[in-house]
Amino acid sequence: MASTGSRRSRRPLPLRDGVDPVRIRLADPAQGPRSIPEELRRRFPDRLAELEAALAAGEVVTADGSPVTGETRRHRGMDVWMYRTPGPETEVPFDLVVLHRDDRLVVIDKPHFLATTPRAGHVTETALVRLRRDHHGLGDLAPAHRLDRLTAGVLVFTVDPAHRGAYQELFAARRVDKTYLAVAPAPDGTPEVRERSSRIVKTRGILQAAEVDGEADAHTRITLLDARDGLGLYRLEPTTGRTHQLRVHMNALGTPILCDDLYPDVLEVTPGDFTRPLQLLAESIAFTDPVSGERRRFTTRRTLEQWPTAPDEPERDQGGNQGHP
Repeated sequence: MASTGSRRSRRPLPLRDGVDPVRIRLADPAQGPRSIPEELRRRFPDRLAELEAALAAGEVVTADGSPVTGETRRHRGMDVWMYRTPGPETEVPFDLVVLHRDDRLVVIDKPHFLATTPRAGHVTETALVRLRRDHHGLGDLAPAHRLDRLTAGVLVFTVDPAHRGAYQELFAARRVDKTYLAVAPAPDGTPEVRERSSRIVKTRGILQAAEVDGEADAHTRITLLDARDGLGLYRLEPTTGRTHQLRVHMNALGTPILCDDLYPDVLEVTPGDFTRPLQLLAESIAFTDPVSGERRRFTTRRTLEQWPTAPDEPERDQGGNQGHP
């Protein structure tokens, strides 16, 4: 993605409790009502009280921030901006931890069950909104990449729009070294190192992704670090980033990740049930900083609950989270 080249946000309304205003594309002048407020009333009849209050408060605005009135002139391709109150959400009862913050990056240790960014029924209970709401000066925060809602661990955000494109391109071009930890079955004879390459397709409306015939577009290196009582602690090193790649590859090898509600079978989970977190953790991220040229490495402080640290094992090394080797 291209850099904006500016620190200034392009949204004409400020954040509200960490949530962006929404942008609404108006109908072409020849197809919609002449009055913008009247078009909005027709389009959002279930939110009339909220809409009327926003119009009265001057919180429905054009791209230059001018309040919309019945006299506002409209043109083809015109957008207006306003707030929409998020629906009720179940609070995710786990804290996110800030591992590192500077003027370009914020790196967090995301808990299980917390989405990266607003989507569908998750808006306020997302890492992005929590960070914007709870930390000063992060109004332009945006993710450099994403983690699935059910996956915990290291997640990188960009602070300054002037440098955002450089970091997002770093991840898009796969110039980032990522490792994950997972707990899964380890039957006798499980090789210490395995490789899985396949073609993965995720179809809209179908919960599971699937391996299909064709040229491989997903590759994972899988190392068995330890085995106890039929379970294994695995390090997963993907060199690609297909949807559900690690979960699909582990399942295809006959060792599905513990507490996975999609693989091998789709399981019904009661909303608000946080008792069985997916045993998958983004362990570390390392890259050469595209702005400063320094080598950076960030490491999770979390562990997987179904692989507890044994009493005689050393505590996890907490170093590496200040942007240095």
